Amino acid sequence: MAFILDKVVPWGRSYAEYVDMFGLTEADLGRHILGCGDGPAGFNAELTKRGGAVVSVDPVYIFDVEQIKSRIAETYETVMAQMRYNQTDYVWDVIPSIEALGEIRMSAMDTFLSDFELGKQQGRYVAGELPTLPFVTGQFDIALSSHFLFLYSAHLSAEFHLQALQEMLRIASEVRVFPLLALDGSVSPYLSLVSEEFASRGFDVQINKVVYEFQRGGDQMLTIKPK
Repeated sequence: MAFILDKVVPWGRSYAEYVDMFGLTEADLGRHILGCGDGPAGFNAELTKRGGAVVSVDPVYIFDVEQIKSRIAETYETVMAQMRYNQTDYVWDVIPSIEALGEIRMSAMDTFLSDFELGKQQGRYVAGELPTLPFVTGQFDIALSSHFLFLYSAHLSAEFHLQALQEMLRIASEVRVFPLLALDGSVSPYLSLVSEEFASRGFDVQINKVVYEFQRGGDQMLTIKPK
């Protein structure tokens, strides 16, 4: 069955998941990182504590912490109900159960909520959205897209994907996108088009296997960078 959501929802993943999803090495974690569409993920807060340099951009950051907390509460039951209904579409290994998933997600989002006000004051949480971002050319070393591009292929056009990735490449010297699957579990229909288009523009385009797999078959990321 397909995971059905009418719109992109605030749903945060943990620091450890980011590291595994994007194959982030110690060297990567020492670079200047931008998370595009991070929502209420715990990655920014945790990497900042570890001395890293990271900025997250998401439209939800226009709201205050209580408004975001309320939206998470509304979203939580909807998403968890969908997970129970579609649990055969997921790999229950590192995350062993629906209950454990709920605990991991809420822990990551609580980490975000605790950090949000300070992080916003420090410029680590910036309100904005693809395909046009409020950053200068070359400002970051790596731009990450977690569970937005490709995942919402039924909601976002091929042109949007091309514009979004071009914008990420404008402000970062390397782009990584995870996963490459749409919400229904199939490979995004835009993956080949995007890969061919950026290869034709002279970029190094690679599909790399990662150690993370929760959505069944979702164990690959797209990497785009200049040759």
